[in-house]
Amino acid sequence: MSITVLEYIKIILQKVSFDAKLFEKELRKALRQLIPAQVKELKQWCYSLFGKIYYRILRRCFATVRFRRLRLAQE
Repeated sequence: MSITVLEYIKIILQKVSFDAKLFEKELRKALRQLIPAQVKELKQWCYSLFGKIYYRILRRCFATVRFRRLRLAQE
């Protein structure tokens, strides 16, 4: 059974949640890999699990999310 990228990211964030700097680094790395719908889901999950501990980190990371525009090939 394979897991999705989002599920994998959640596992990683849980494992590194003992260290604030490492948590922020992994969260930023994760946000670069996800599509907007997944970012929204991750945001809700992060705030529910880590909102009390890492509120400032979560605000900082999710406030700076930028999505790349996909270029459609001109035919």
